[in-house]
Amino acid sequence: MDLLDTLTAKGLRGETPTREEALAVLATTDDELLDVVAAAGRVRRRWFGRRVKLNYLVNLKSGLCPEDCSYCSQRLGSKAEILKYTWLKPGQAAEAAKAGVSGGAKRVCLVASGRGPTDRDIDRVTDTVAAIKEADPAVEVCACLGLLSDNQAERLKAAGVDAYNHNLNTSEGTYGDIATTHTYADRVDTVQKAHGAGLSACSGLIAGMGESDEDLVDVVFALRELGSDSVPVNFLIPFEGTPLAKEWNLTPQRCLRILAMVRFVNPDTEVRIAGGREVHLRTMQPLGLHLANSIFLGDYLTSEGQAGQADLDMIRDAGFEVEGMGEGTLPRHRADVAAQAAHAGGGCGTAPAAGGGCGTGGGCGPCGGHAHGDTGTEPETVEPVEAAGAGDEARTDLVRVRRRGAGTELAPNA
Repeated sequence: MDLLDTLTAKGLRGETPTREEALAVLATTDDELLDVVAAAGRVRRRWFGRRVKLNYLVNLKSGLCPEDCSYCSQRLGSKAEILKYTWLKPGQAAEAAKAGVSGGAKRVCLVASGRGPTDRDIDRVTDTVAAIKEADPAVEVCACLGLLSDNQAERLKAAGVDAYNHNLNTSEGTYGDIATTHTYADRVDTVQKAHGAGLSACSGLIAGMGESDEDLVDVVFALRELGSDSVPVNFLIPFEGTPLAKEWNLTPQRCLRILAMVRFVNPDTEVRIAGGREVHLRTMQPLGLHLANSIFLGDYLTSEGQAGQADLDMIRDAGFEVEGMGEGTLPRHRADVAAQAAHAGGGCGTAPAAGGGCGTGGGCGPCGGHAHGDTGTEPETVEPVEAAGAGDEARTDLVRVRRRGAGTELAPNA
């Protein structure tokens, strides 16, 4: 079809499509879906080959967040039963990180719930980064600590942090519908602070919160304009105990269209399939690898992901390969700009030129504890909200949530 030919040609040149073209991707039919995946897959392979970057989350501090983000199991007033604990010690975090690195992860994402870090929290993270890099100096570290104050990004950079994750989550026009304790502008400011300190900026979105196609396109173009080096695409898991408990809006087909749209808008940027891929893509996860070049290995923050070995088997069986520790993630033209920005202690914070940008890629997907999970000792089937339909209707009866048990000896994301 003409649309896909145009999008492919633009993507292979590193150019951005128009908003109308991005919206048209989301409006394609199921009959066109494999053609959409194939077209976006050509763009993905042009810039990233068949490499898949593995990232590993370590939840440094869980629960008791004062923010009211509607999608979050750790939000103020959440009734979801989740693991709650204060800061892990550096040795504990390093031990947890070791499990992911030994499984092939080249980036460790350190996440803590809360509005934002205190200066003492930055000290804690500094000690944790030192412990992780003492064990493996080559590992990349991304921090995800919430809203940053002045000079905190610079301190993280000096401590050896490579990237900072803070998601925009949704469009500016609808942000007030999902959170009131901070603003969309606050989030943009933190991404710009990270970039300004020479950190790789990682910022993404959450799909499935009841947003429109226009909202999705708005946030993806905003991320492009911010110069985000990595775009995590999270798919909402609407757990009981949160305001979005009944928002079952996603199908595997819808998720693939969203990933394809993100790839076309960000052809040479790291695109990560983040929280919710197991729940919403289900058996179609391998098709997602043709669109995204990055995933999380194993668990998320308060919920379990697919078993790590199953992730590795899926990558191999789909004909992809795990990106090595010494390999660069972003294309050379972006990595060169990133090196200059990091050396100068500065970044973009503005729209990159076609094929341009900053940073080395990476990031943490769900920000500041915003993964959606429940706890327990056994997997539990989520009850359908309504009778399951066929075709393109959401099949909540197929959703299985693997839960982690509070009060057990399980290490965070072990």
